[in-house]
Amino acid sequence: MDGYVVDQYKFPSPNPHVDVFLVTYLCQGLKIKGFLAQPKAPGIYDGFLYLRGGIKNVGQVRLSRITQFASHGFIVMAPFYRGNQGGEGNEDFAGEDRYDAIASFRLLQRHPQVNTKRIHVFGFSRGGAMALHTAILEPTVCSVVVWGGVSDIALTYWEREDLRRMLKRVIGGTPTKYPERYRWRTPLYEIEKIQAPVLIIHGEKDQNVSIEHAYRLEKRLKEANKRVTAWYFPNFTHYFLPKDNRETVRRLTEWMKQQPDV
Repeated sequence: MDGYVVDQYKFPSPNPHVDVFLVTYLCQGLKIKGFLAQPKAPGIYDGFLYLRGGIKNVGQVRLSRITQFASHGFIVMAPFYRGNQGGEGNEDFAGEDRYDAIASFRLLQRHPQVNTKRIHVFGFSRGGAMALHTAILEPTVCSVVVWGGVSDIALTYWEREDLRRMLKRVIGGTPTKYPERYRWRTPLYEIEKIQAPVLIIHGEKDQNVSIEHAYRLEKRLKEANKRVTAWYFPNFTHYFLPKDNRETVRRLTEWMKQQPDV
């Protein structure tokens, strides 16, 4: 059963107020690994699905990041995606691995301390596409935040020469040869299915994921009459300075908590 936890054990936490568990859960018959972080104080909390960027060993889930979000009053689930850190299967860059995110959402729904009407989805970089796919497939997502997020996989191929070899290997070829494969991985084409409000955060000097991804996403959401908020930062790149990062995290978690129940 997708999202069913088959194993978990406590993991050292960098935050004294947050517990961390390394969990193994099921998705499409595969055993997937991930981190679960939750406040130590008893209570009912909003759920927070954290979808990392990168692929394989690039852009791994950072404990400091997920405990940072948990400290703002969320129970955070952060999947490693299939094939990573002992998990089964093969990661395929917003392909079948999108279901690892959906299964993580199911895990949060089953958590006894999660308010199931308030489960938010956050995606950074490549995780932005994963977050959008999750909201497309799951109508009970409360809100979506896409930070420095990929929205168009073909655009990533053309912009990032350093990623082309990996993308051709994972996807099977170029956008010219297999446009349908890139289209299937690109959430822009199914944006009408998103029910949740979307917050876009992007640095205009981002050279990892260009601001064009954010512009295309905002345009499509507005065309589909979806609820969208965009915070663009003219002087920021893909990574914000620590002070700006903390302030943006504070603002986005407040934005999440202001969204109505589903």
